[in-house]
Amino acid sequence: MTRDWIALDWTTTRRRLWVMRGRDVLDEAVDDGPRPADAASILALVAGRHAGQGVPVIACGPLGPVRDVVPCTPLSGGLWQIDLGDPRVVLNAVPGLAQAEPADMMQGDETRVAGFLALNPGWDGVICLTGDTSRWVHVSAGEVVSFRSFLSGAILSSLAAGTVLGRWLGAAGVDAGAFSDAVADGLSRPEQMLARLWSAHAAATLQGLPEEAARAQILGGLIGAELAATRPFWLGQQLAVMGEGQMPRLYVDALAAQGAPATQADATRMTRQGLIAAWEAITA
Repeated sequence: MTRDWIALDWTTTRRRLWVMRGRDVLDEAVDDGPRPADAASILALVAGRHAGQGVPVIACGPLGPVRDVVPCTPLSGGLWQIDLGDPRVVLNAVPGLAQAEPADMMQGDETRVAGFLALNPGWDGVICLTGDTSRWVHVSAGEVVSFRSFLSGAILSSLAAGTVLGRWLGAAGVDAGAFSDAVADGLSRPEQMLARLWSAHAAATLQGLPEEAARAQILGGLIGAELAATRPFWLGQQLAVMGEGQMPRLYVDALAAQGAPATQADATRMTRQGLIAAWEAITA
């Protein structure tokens, strides 16, 4: 009989858990909000979702070490077993990836990349992962060759929560024309990005710029500046974008406007597939 196990994706703002039987999902749960990545929090999350002794939990995120250095195959270094102090649960964490120059690291996205490559064998190109940290990952021949991380998502969250720009970032939609113009401006003049953010607020306050246009200018300016910095990653490459919410679509639109079409992938599916690959590697 195929043994049950638990797949766990742990991020700073969300935990997603699947109760698995082999490759099949038996149950799913999502836990939102900040939680410390400690034994008590992990045990509380999996409590009542396992039966018997020593149920394996395969987890990705900031739970294990950052151990494998690129270029390397994601998941190739094996898993890191962590003692939670409860014999009913055996935690196996996917090690994160490190880069020496420029200094960079990821914890969790290596599993999403592994899931994408498992579902798209032979795919070479660049994967953009959006979130609090957006990340551009160059993959070739099944290996992560290099990557670069940006705090664009975290900056947006901070602007929304702690500045006057939060009024405009709370708008429901994005004006497509204003977004496209802002991306182009951010690409051509990234050094003006911070000034342009304030200009969007001023134009909305003083000149009646609609909320959707102000939001588009803020989002487009940040994404455009990021595209300017990552041009060597996306120019002339096969591209894929994954993430949650509206941001992946905005990145796809911004890239398309530069003549760089990208496929949008389901980040949740890629994460689960990566955790399945990690599970299969230790049970083969």
